[in-house]
Amino acid sequence: MITTAQRLQTLQEYYFSRKLREVNQLISEGKPVINMGIGSPDAAPHPTVITAIQSSLFDAKAHEYQSYQGLPEMRKGFADFYKNQFNVNLDFNSEILPLMGSKEGIMHISLAFLNEGDEVLIPNPGYLTYASVTELVQAQPVYYDLKEVNNWQPDFEQLEQLDLSKVKLMWVGYPHMPTGANATFELYEKLIAFGKKYNILIVNDNPYSFVLNDNPLSILQVDGAKDIALELNSLSKTFNMAGWRVGMVCGKKELIDSVLKVKSNMDSGMFYGIQKGAIAALKLGKEWFESQNEMYAKRRNLMFQLAEKLGCTYDSTSVGLFVWAKLPSGISSEQFIDELLYEKHLFLTPGTIFGSNGEGYIRFSLCVKEEKIKEAIERFQK
Repeated sequence: MITTAQRLQTLQEYYFSRKLREVNQLISEGKPVINMGIGSPDAAPHPTVITAIQSSLFDAKAHEYQSYQGLPEMRKGFADFYKNQFNVNLDFNSEILPLMGSKEGIMHISLAFLNEGDEVLIPNPGYLTYASVTELVQAQPVYYDLKEVNNWQPDFEQLEQLDLSKVKLMWVGYPHMPTGANATFELYEKLIAFGKKYNILIVNDNPYSFVLNDNPLSILQVDGAKDIALELNSLSKTFNMAGWRVGMVCGKKELIDSVLKVKSNMDSGMFYGIQKGAIAALKLGKEWFESQNEMYAKRRNLMFQLAEKLGCTYDSTSVGLFVWAKLPSGISSEQFIDELLYEKHLFLTPGTIFGSNGEGYIRFSLCVKEEKIKEAIERFQK
């Protein structure tokens, strides 16, 4: 009998992979399920982006293996984007590494910097993949609390009481997923100071900066941040290109070179046409962000109404692609979600999948058309 690697004993199937089978089974039975669980943008990229990939297919080198570091003009596009949007200077030749989505970067960074037994600070609640990848590379997750009372920001006094001697890396992500809490420049300053004090690599996962957010920030805006920090970014949410799988990691050359060592052994470059589409997307101006946010603002206002129908409270100042809502006291998140799914055929995400501090909360995705949100509201008026 063929046995699996021991590392799989600590790993569960991704929640949405498992739960969506259940949702799809209900749909196949004719149930009118409205899926508000997944943060997959349902709108199309800008027409210039689609035109760019279409026209690129006839270029002479379109179908060859591509550079592990991506086209120079795409790296330059990312550098210009960071300069224009964050006033962060990046050397496109050495401080930017394109990725097939930032999720790939989480694995590559972990493989590049973590040894077996190293410890990793992981937010609770936070993105599931941080913990699963940490366990896959046989490092040890150390969860740090994020709580509503602190606006979902780390308690640095509490962090400094931990034994940090084995901690090699800290995952952060603002605007925060799943809560929508925004970063402040002061928070980033504290994170960089903390990383330098304890020699911990700070990795900021930053894909939501331009969704319903009037104050986009990068951790690399902090003076000296490149000494101790990397930042992941993605075109998935900002430019409606989730299925294209294109993102990047940026930071100082020595850190990027370490990630490249891993990446160059894992793939053979990003498809040329996708890179051309990314180049076009990165040139879009404020009109694009304004149009997207106008759409999401209308959806969010409707989601607030739906949350109120469910007896939930929420932070109307949160940003990003989700509404994070607090259930009435004493109600289990997962039980509530399952009852909604089978009684009202509405699929939401229980806060518990993001960590124990997510108990008592649920998450609504804004990747749902207005008419579907209105239909969901109507189901609670009967």
